Amino acid sequence: MDPSSPQFAQLKSALKATWTAGDFGEIAKHTAKEGEEFVKRIGIQPGTRVLDVACGTGNTAVPAARLGADVIGVDIATNSLEQAAKRAASEQLRARFQEGDAEQLPFGDAEFDYVITMYGAMFAPRPDRVASELLRVCKPGGTIAMANWTPEGFVGKTFRMMSEHVPPPPGIPAPILWGREDVVRERLGKGAANIRTERRPARFDYPFPPDEVVGFFRQYFGPTQVAFAKLDAEGQEKLTTALTSLWHEHNQSPNGRTLVEAEYLEVHAVRA
Repeated sequence: MDPSSPQFAQLKSALKATWTAGDFGEIAKHTAKEGEEFVKRIGIQPGTRVLDVACGTGNTAVPAARLGADVIGVDIATNSLEQAAKRAASEQLRARFQEGDAEQLPFGDAEFDYVITMYGAMFAPRPDRVASELLRVCKPGGTIAMANWTPEGFVGKTFRMMSEHVPPPPGIPAPILWGREDVVRERLGKGAANIRTERRPARFDYPFPPDEVVGFFRQYFGPTQVAFAKLDAEGQEKLTTALTSLWHEHNQSPNGRTLVEAEYLEVHAVRA
């Protein structure tokens, strides 16, 4: 798709509306622990500069700031940024947040020691542009760290199911491709001296059964909310049934809760 075309502008506007819908903070509460562990493994040092791309409500920016780093978080969803800023301010952390697009980061070359993104930049529609920007703003010898859902994991299965009911825009690479080792190496390889990848589990733990989990995502998760809004009553019923079945199939909890293990690809790339 031509970036200068009206269609591309409409796509970008729709993406922003999607991620602003609902209340991502409610979703993020259930993945906060994984964000803390992800940040710990990066090895962020006090006094370094960290850029968190597609930072959401601060699940990785806040832990990075707790380590003594100077953190900037960017996201296209302004309501998520407001929540992230409040979280950082409540702990008096050195972190600031601003609107920004992963495909056109508002920073100069080689400004950051660490450039991180967890379940975030993978959703931008031009992955090659994203890879170029992540590399550009990172200092030589600095680290680019990503956490991307894998195609084979639970979230990847969810994406495929959603796309069967609500087809994505044509010509846009599937976000889940960022969860393949070969694709990551191809996209980051030209600017990285070393790339390490490891598949890791992420635990979804909700204090209610799978049927209510689907309703929870419909209420709070923008992409789910927007997808349902595109369907008529019959389509919504079919999608609800399919998603509920998927959550039941993967649920490991027998006591009325929902416990599902999802898989993501953790990437550590050293900027050449």
